[in-house]
Amino acid sequence: MVAVIDTDACVKCGTCVEECPSGAISLDQKPAVNLEDCVDCGTCADVCPSGAIVVT
Repeated sequence: MVAVIDTDACVKCGTCVEECPSGAISLDQKPAVNLEDCVDCGTCADVCPSGAIVVT
């Protein structure tokens, strides 16, 4: 599984950053998932209020 952020749909609320158990998401310059740190749990997609994250 891979988490992908739709940067156009992301409202940069930070919910995914707070809820990610491995700290794999950053909103610094643009929303991004560090695939080396991601544990493929899907929490980010579950908590995203704008539906900007999908796990495929």
